[in-house]
Amino acid sequence: MAETLKKGSRVTGPAREKLAADLKKKYDSGASIRALAEETGRSYGFVHRMLSESGVTLRGRGGATRGKKAAAA
Repeated sequence: MAETLKKGSRVTGPAREKLAADLKKKYDSGASIRALAEETGRSYGFVHRMLSESGVTLRGRGGATRGKKAAAA
């Protein structure tokens, strides 16, 4: 699917639903939004919006956290 999309082209109808389902499945399997954006050739914002539209609960940001919890651990 990703190969058939031209960068910046409008995605509507069944193609949009299929793309949203594919992105949702991959995101739920652990892929990051950035990885999905690179794979599909779309922007981070586009992938984020597609996931939000398809009802995905977005994960929090990873990486180091600050605060007493981290220092005590």
